[in-house]
Amino acid sequence: MTTTARVSSFSTCDLCDVHKNDGSGQFRVLPPVFPSYGGVGAFAGPVATLKVFEDNTLVKEALDSPGQGRVLVVDGGGSLRRALVGGNLAKAAARNGWAGIVVDGCVRDVAELRAEAVGIRALALMPLPTEKRQEGQRDLAVQIQGVWVRPGDWLYADEDGIVVAAQALG
Repeated sequence: MTTTARVSSFSTCDLCDVHKNDGSGQFRVLPPVFPSYGGVGAFAGPVATLKVFEDNTLVKEALDSPGQGRVLVVDGGGSLRRALVGGNLAKAAARNGWAGIVVDGCVRDVAELRAEAVGIRALALMPLPTEKRQEGQRDLAVQIQGVWVRPGDWLYADEDGIVVAAQALG
């Protein structure tokens, strides 16, 4: 089933109703601190991860590569001082088939973000860009606002929130 089909057939509230008593850690809910900034409000897909801090070199590399319906989860350390994603990267994400981006940090160029067919969630807006230091890590377990997210997990985001599961939920 494609990511697009999944987007039209899920509700994070319904997923939480089904999995609310999951004690295994296979189903997790992110805190309600990620407003929507992209042109797509609901998105889902397998997760790719990055860990960076005020340097979006790896974010650009990832979004310039084929997304294949995945969701890029960026552990930006919760920094509110620099934007990790802007209009150019949102355009690259949409062009390269990324379903969405979740940034534990900031984004910028809000009008440009909303114009792209990609889901984008972040903590806040910040007009200041990052420095390019060529630093960061990819494809590792990251903690986003206290919730573990691993490469290959499935992320579901809609108007009600964001949930993460160890496998695709049907």
